Amino acid sequence: MPNASPSAPAWAETLKYLNWLGNPFQGLGVTGVYDLLSDRAATRDALYLNLGYWRGGETLDEASQALAALVAETAGMGPEDRVLDVGFGFADQDIFWMQAYRPRAIVGLNVTASQVERARRRVAELDLADRIDLRVGSATQMPLEADSVDKVVALESAFHFDTRERFFEEAYRVLRPGGRLVAADIIPMPRAQSLGERLAQRWSWRQASGKFVIPAANAYTQSKYAAKLAGAGFADAQVTSIREQVYPPLHEYLGRHPEAVARLHPLIRLSVRVALKFDPSTVFAGLDYVLASGRKPLVSA
Repeated sequence: MPNASPSAPAWAETLKYLNWLGNPFQGLGVTGVYDLLSDRAATRDALYLNLGYWRGGETLDEASQALAALVAETAGMGPEDRVLDVGFGFADQDIFWMQAYRPRAIVGLNVTASQVERARRRVAELDLADRIDLRVGSATQMPLEADSVDKVVALESAFHFDTRERFFEEAYRVLRPGGRLVAADIIPMPRAQSLGERLAQRWSWRQASGKFVIPAANAYTQSKYAAKLAGAGFADAQVTSIREQVYPPLHEYLGRHPEAVARLHPLIRLSVRVALKFDPSTVFAGLDYVLASGRKPLVSA
């Protein structure tokens, strides 16, 4: 007996994926992209959507949590802190941070309502809703009072913000004096020397920025990133590339673990399998990955 035809909703979803992957003018927007991706994560046990920090991690779940730990430790997250997490996905990192670092409270902002709804349910199931407050809200127009949080963190989300510079200004406003901003972020690589390398960079960046809605205003390199942090008022601005601990080991892991790729939508699977046929230096030629931080200065006596 032949297989039944796919349902109308399945066909509609497939058409949306085809439009997103194949149409350079698809215009889904950030919420449209994440509504489409839904909870099809390549992780096995969690719903992390980040690319992972692979220094010591052996699985995507471990690497994703290691990146969350790196952000928390760079921020100096601890029991006295009220933390603002901007772009929290399904709140895996917030749950991890609350259990591992035990901040006083975490407030999360996310523009994708479907993720907020799912994340709230997960937090409630763990009896953490009194300490993790997840809201629909914008990184560039934060519904928080000035000087009201101790840490602002953005785990692989700030590249979406329109603009990142406006996010820096808002983060500075809501931080208490002495508070810290930390972001794990994707930016372009500095311009390469040879024409071939520059073409590979341009292709790689256009693929990422087009599919994942990175505003042109956010397409600047490491040195300019630090200058923009300083321009927003942050002291001790640090922007460190960790790309070699992100892209090559992720590429290698997915090549060795087809079961992780199989968790994705069939059209995403196809795209990943094509990408895995190429060297990661080509696939990620235009993409840097940085850990950025800055401190709001203490008020003068």
